[in-house]
Amino acid sequence: MSSDEIVSLEPATGAEMWRGTSGDIEEAVAGARQAWPAWAAKPLATRIEIVRRFANEVRKEAEAFAQLIACETGKPLWEAKTEVEAVIDRVEFAVSAFAERTGQRKKDSALQGTKALRHKPHGVMAVIGPYDLPAEAPAGHIIPALIAGNAIIFKPSELTPATGEFLIRCFHDAGIPPETVQLLIGRSSAGHQLAAHNGVDGVLFTGSSTDGIEINRKLAEQPGKILALAMGGNNPIVLWQTPLIRDAAALIVQSAFASAGQRRTSARRLIVKSDLYDQALEEIAQLADRLIVGEPFEDPAPFMGPVIDNSAADSLTESFLYLLSNGGKAIRHMRRPRGELPFLSPAIIDVTEVQDRPDKELSGPLLQIVKADDLDEAIAEANATRFGLTAALIGGSPQEYGRFWANIRVGNVNWNRPTTNPAANAPFGGIGHSGNHRPGGTYAADYCAYPVASSEMEQPRATIGIGLKDA
Repeated sequence: MSSDEIVSLEPATGAEMWRGTSGDIEEAVAGARQAWPAWAAKPLATRIEIVRRFANEVRKEAEAFAQLIACETGKPLWEAKTEVEAVIDRVEFAVSAFAERTGQRKKDSALQGTKALRHKPHGVMAVIGPYDLPAEAPAGHIIPALIAGNAIIFKPSELTPATGEFLIRCFHDAGIPPETVQLLIGRSSAGHQLAAHNGVDGVLFTGSSTDGIEINRKLAEQPGKILALAMGGNNPIVLWQTPLIRDAAALIVQSAFASAGQRRTSARRLIVKSDLYDQALEEIAQLADRLIVGEPFEDPAPFMGPVIDNSAADSLTESFLYLLSNGGKAIRHMRRPRGELPFLSPAIIDVTEVQDRPDKELSGPLLQIVKADDLDEAIAEANATRFGLTAALIGGSPQEYGRFWANIRVGNVNWNRPTTNPAANAPFGGIGHSGNHRPGGTYAADYCAYPVASSEMEQPRATIGIGLKDA
């Protein structure tokens, strides 16, 4: 395989499902710059109507789209269907958010004219997508950016190009000109090159903190370029006093192992009250043992599929062994149940005694456990990370949740809810190595257009009342 060739394999079978070549960045940027003015000149109502047609195209193709996502990511079909539904829902949320966040405002004064606030699109936006939500995450950037009047160049993850291709085809079938929203196939280095290109006015990134920080570094000397970073997390979930241990265990297992633990929002660390430890770990371990790990279309439906590829599976196995050899206590070992394919069993390891625990985003079904005697200790442990995406408190009183909410350093805080599945009708983002204070969701409109304030009068009217010589 040449360096310009991209091949997508089904994680669950190893079969080839897509093959293509890397795109031409210069050609893509030139086309987008030429197409952008015509798209920006369309009335807002027209852009919204066309984007709504996109939702209808996805709705018509929902079954085929979900099957494609399931094949390319390995996630169960039921989960892929929820992702397609989320793409459709993004449209109306984005329409409402654009009106709320970037609507036009005017204040009239008889003597001072009109004070106006309007918003302009940035121009050409690079959207760089992840493999864990290969349709929903980029759609969350592309839809509001198109509504605002931008042209888009979308580079999907090199692990999910087929999903990216399908997504962009739906935009084209809805009537959006091909040069206005383009697909650029390439490896991660192509995303970095695209982001730094002088013809790109903004970068909307979803992916690992390593890639996001590298892009941020490349743009340090381009302050005029908008940059929204949606990166990962070393997300904590804190289990405190509750009589509903079985329900708590279900929330923890959902948070840690949904999507094979590969979501940016997946819980990586469980901090548990010491006197709940034995009872809670028994429930969590028993429930984890019951999870079906299988191929996307198997019957009965699996709870989770494989991780994205063997490289990810090998890295996770090595991380588990590192923790085990440095003082970790295995509650459930990480196993490779299907030979050379990247299936992993849900793993649970107590790392309370591990010194200098690595602050890493371990993107897979690996849950680390730490004991804590009081809530302040638990909060300090939860905050012992450079990341800051999401956190949850399970159990506890309203007063304890108030303390948790006030002191936890993340962009999204939940109580008795999983860390995963953030609400699409709310802002979503992180701090630290999880983001750069530009949340997506309903706040995506903020980084897709910039405000322009104006003072306006229909006729010039002015005098100079001081500092003049006599006429």
